[in-house]
Amino acid sequence: MSARGFGLAAAVSHEVIRAAAAACEALGYRTFWVNDTPDGDGLAALATAASVTQRIALGVGVLPLTRWTPERIAQRVQELELPLDRLRLGIGSGAGPGALARVRAGALALRAAIPCELVIAALGPRMCRLAGELADAVLFNWLTPAHVEQSTHWLAEGATVAGRALPRRYAYVRVALGRDALSRLEEEAERYERFPGYREHFARMGVRALATAIAVEYAEELTTALQPWETQLDETVVRAITAHDYLDEILTLAEAAAPAQLGSGGQAGS
Repeated sequence: MSARGFGLAAAVSHEVIRAAAAACEALGYRTFWVNDTPDGDGLAALATAASVTQRIALGVGVLPLTRWTPERIAQRVQELELPLDRLRLGIGSGAGPGALARVRAGALALRAAIPCELVIAALGPRMCRLAGELADAVLFNWLTPAHVEQSTHWLAEGATVAGRALPRRYAYVRVALGRDALSRLEEEAERYERFPGYREHFARMGVRALATAIAVEYAEELTTALQPWETQLDETVVRAITAHDYLDEILTLAEAAAPAQLGSGGQAGS
């Protein structure tokens, strides 16, 4: 059974980030993640989370290297005084050609500049192999439990070539609790299906985006719903999808999916 993290978009207000991070630490989650977006600075959001926590690991998933240079990332980590022992620094290729070369160069530069856990976002076989070669961990996204096995195979190929141990495997699993959150999840799924890289990713798996997410009406359904991912991964990140990103909605989901609630609390914070 994997450990469990909790994730929000960095565009959520810092007041909400602060309260959610503190709650997640108290609830026994191993990690608290934020999505860096054009309208939400992931590293600034992590600094907010760091200010109210002491133990929980802090992940950014992920900084696209077409928008963030390695130099700028290193500068911001230092400026914000992020706790390096708790930082999971996620990077991704961003859009456009040259993705593999960009991630390779970025990963090597950041490895030399910042002593923290380096996480590479990967969807397809080539990026998974690169993550296996260079990263401490990989962050999967929008994938079925069955596809974790295939992705792990690609990851292992890269690790074997480099003579390294298999990186840790994390995945965002989008979770919507209640009917009001379902339409928000459907909108997000449709949006991701329009991105070329994700469109190819879903075609490779032979599913629509919604097949990689969880939508339940009642909190007690989460135990069964999360289990297929948790038997495959080292860490399952409950990527919260709520109707309005209100704090009460987020806390309700965080409490419903808390590790102690679902029987994996002994792994949190370790």
